[in-house]
Amino acid sequence: MAAHVIDTNVLVAALRSSSGASRQVLLAALSGRLEVVVSVPLLLEYESVLKRRDQLKITRFRTEDIDVVLNDLIAVAREVYFEYRWRPIIKDPKDDMVFETAINGGVGTITTFNVQHFVPVGTRFGIRVVRPIEILRSLRRSSHENK
Repeated sequence: MAAHVIDTNVLVAALRSSSGASRQVLLAALSGRLEVVVSVPLLLEYESVLKRRDQLKITRFRTEDIDVVLNDLIAVAREVYFEYRWRPIIKDPKDDMVFETAINGGVGTITTFNVQHFVPVGTRFGIRVVRPIEILRSLRRSSHENK
């Protein structure tokens, strides 16, 4: 399976629900079943959003818990440095850093709930844009094929 960039909205969903596809995608990344690529700007975005007061209240996580999750993700992810800036390329400027991480990291897939924001650009650069449930289905298929 090709490397992935996980959009911030997927991490938010992963921490909000222990039973959703987003949580399973995060667990797959943390266990090494899913190769994940990150960049410093994207990690800073993750941290900023996940540590917002409203997010902490909903998830019932403490800031220290968020640090643990992000440190665990960093430990298994491949870090990418931007050799080229692609901004602005997507309508939502916050999505640009996700795309820049993907293109500079040579990834095959962006996992997001904002599929409509990424598909036009992703198609142009040969990057699949999928929802977490599609990644989960793919992981399950791979698991069954390897038995």
